[in-house]
Amino acid sequence: MARRVIAVLALVVVVAAAWFLISLFQPFTGSGGSGSVTVRVPSGANVSTIGDILSKRGVVSSSFFFELRTRLSGRSGDLKPGVYHLKRGMSYAAALDALTKGVAPNVVQVTIPEGRSRGEIVPLTKGLKGSYMAATVRSPYLNPRRYGAKHARNLEGFLFPASYQLKKGATVRTLVKDQLQAFRQNFGKINLSYARRRNLTPYDVLTIASMVEREAEVPKDRPLIASVIYNRLRDHIPLGIDSTLRYALNDWTKPLRVSQLASPSPYNTRNHQGLPPGPIGNPGLASIEAAAHPAHTKYLFFVVKPCGNGAHVFATTNAQFLRDSARYNAARQQRGGRSPEKCK
Repeated sequence: MARRVIAVLALVVVVAAAWFLISLFQPFTGSGGSGSVTVRVPSGANVSTIGDILSKRGVVSSSFFFELRTRLSGRSGDLKPGVYHLKRGMSYAAALDALTKGVAPNVVQVTIPEGRSRGEIVPLTKGLKGSYMAATVRSPYLNPRRYGAKHARNLEGFLFPASYQLKKGATVRTLVKDQLQAFRQNFGKINLSYARRRNLTPYDVLTIASMVEREAEVPKDRPLIASVIYNRLRDHIPLGIDSTLRYALNDWTKPLRVSQLASPSPYNTRNHQGLPPGPIGNPGLASIEAAAHPAHTKYLFFVVKPCGNGAHVFATTNAQFLRDSARYNAARQQRGGRSPEKCK
């Protein structure tokens, strides 16, 4: 009996050891699958942090085994920061090779955050030739009219935010071409049936998404903010979203003055009903999804939640909204006029 137990234990140890070695050295895993993902490795990140980033993005299957494999190979200090376009399901060895090789020196990386307007993207295009503002007025690669934008003055809203790698010396028109292609690819995945039933065009959805992108700080708020916009449009109530006016003023940081709040600009959604003339930035896929599929609520108002780390409080009545606003203003006053969005 004792011999059987020992034999079984020995078999378990052998199987476990075999599993561990196969998991670590991955003899049956290649350089990755067909899907790709953009990964940013921050400067100064240690191997543990990098492993977490890669595993969360699906590049490698385990952050633990990636870290162990890296340390065993003696290359912990050789991983280079940068923005990488990697395949999903890579072996640890293939991922290590990519990160120790680093980003090609003859490549310019342009990373565009979600929601930025054309003007805000301009400083991010250093290293490329030409005027980004001029290149984004119109392009042969996308016709805004096909999305219901009859009077679009430029390509605002269609310039998909992502990380792009271009050869040194490339023009901004190459970047714009890549952005428009990425937009068509991503927007083509969106089901617009809900918006169409409410007589909204694809361009209207983009416009709503651009406002959602500016207002939402946490992912769960996106469909809720979109629902407020839909509900106000339905009830013919001005949207009252100050980010639309900020877009017209090209001022995203300073407190709005009373005179500015009375601006006759069509982007002043306090004074004009309906949507602004067009997008106020270039939204990412999550905000576009929220704009196409808002939450089903009766909310008509929202305001920043004190100490909510970016979350908002939503209300169905003006009285409730005034109470929420009073709490926000009181918290702001206690902080000397600074936003009470984040608290220690």
